[in-house]
Amino acid sequence: MIEENSLTKGPTLKTLLVFVVPFLIANVLQSLYGAIDLWVVGQYSEASSVAAVSTGTQVTQIITSLMTGLTLGSTILVGQYIGSKQSEQLKAAISTSLVLFFIVSCFITALMLLFEKELLALLNTPDSSFHETMQYITICSLGNIFICEYNAISSILRGYGDSKRPMYFVAISCLCNVFLDILFVKYFKMSVRGTAYATIISQAISMVIAIMYLKRKTNIFDFKLSSFKLDRYQVKRLASIGIPISFQELMVRISFLYLTMMMNRCGLYAAAIVGISSKFDVFAMLSATSMASALSAMTAQNMGAHQMKRANRSLYYGLSFALVIASCFFLWAQWSPETMIGLFSKDATVISTGIPFFKTCSYDYLFVTIVFCLNGYLNGREKTVWTMVSCSSGALLLRMPMVYYLSHHYPSQLGMLGCVAPIVSCIMAIYTLIYVLYLNKKDNTVIFPGE
Repeated sequence: MIEENSLTKGPTLKTLLVFVVPFLIANVLQSLYGAIDLWVVGQYSEASSVAAVSTGTQVTQIITSLMTGLTLGSTILVGQYIGSKQSEQLKAAISTSLVLFFIVSCFITALMLLFEKELLALLNTPDSSFHETMQYITICSLGNIFICEYNAISSILRGYGDSKRPMYFVAISCLCNVFLDILFVKYFKMSVRGTAYATIISQAISMVIAIMYLKRKTNIFDFKLSSFKLDRYQVKRLASIGIPISFQELMVRISFLYLTMMMNRCGLYAAAIVGISSKFDVFAMLSATSMASALSAMTAQNMGAHQMKRANRSLYYGLSFALVIASCFFLWAQWSPETMIGLFSKDATVISTGIPFFKTCSYDYLFVTIVFCLNGYLNGREKTVWTMVSCSSGALLLRMPMVYYLSHHYPSQLGMLGCVAPIVSCIMAIYTLIYVLYLNKKDNTVIFPGE
């Protein structure tokens, strides 16, 4: 039986940090997939290949975000059943999650393979990198099932309060990805195709290891054919929690894809810059994304156990911790943006073009941290419709119109385009904080550091 790590007991800060640190490490390692692809291609291939991987990963990140949003619903559901000790509902939720996410992964893969060419044309993908970008997306799409099932299993474990095993799984997978990237790109000269194959093979390894662990070391799920069942009630609950989260992720990703499309109009170097920037966005915001997911699980367990004050304390501590880490990346971008860009490209034009964009967009590291942590807390409280409306409005009503205006009136001013994300995140942070304070006033609780 898996060793359950209760998030409802012990000192709040210690419990949160013990839970979130493996979460953070796992997310760092998982984020290395696309970053390693881009780095290896940047070292051993031409600028067109860098642009192909940059644009391709923007597309594949949408799929990953969709699946992560759905599986986060499992974490919240499992956490609530653990907190309230409803064992039968817990088993039904786990079975339903695994079956449902398999079906979803197949559906998304079919859509990607059918419409990838039209999507790349819509993104204004440069002609010089169009073919390679399409190769990258086609190959990576075939690995969607691996991403989905691995994330489903990891979300179940995290709902139990176990963040260590997912970290171990992805660490092994990441090491495989590094080895295969170098092997395929440097020695086999496979360029973009090599990075894509390395990615899906590594993801498959991650999924297989997760399945083996659940089957041999726990009694959570036995993976017998008869055990794969869809429970109608659990499907409805997963959908009510997971679909709003996935939809908000989709809208946010679409808005950033729109930014990619506008940058691609500015030429090959601008396309490379937005791809490199997106990699640093991922790493700079890892503390926020990790803490948001951890807060969802911790809030869910404490909601199930009727410990709302403890959930509020975890938000206070989590937001403080995430902001400290995000500040380090912000200061790096302000003081030495050329060293950040230089990690992914040695091209002098790429570096000089990217400096003003990095200096302005890095303010988003701070504001988006606040938004993510508040949304993670709200998701744990099942306020997923609010977070969906909030993030979708920010993406569609604020970010995209601003990108359109600036790209048409100031197409050569990349620094101004970099201002869009932090301005939008700042607005969202303000109204989301107001909503959280309203909820706590309504519940007669406050967010404070004391036990």
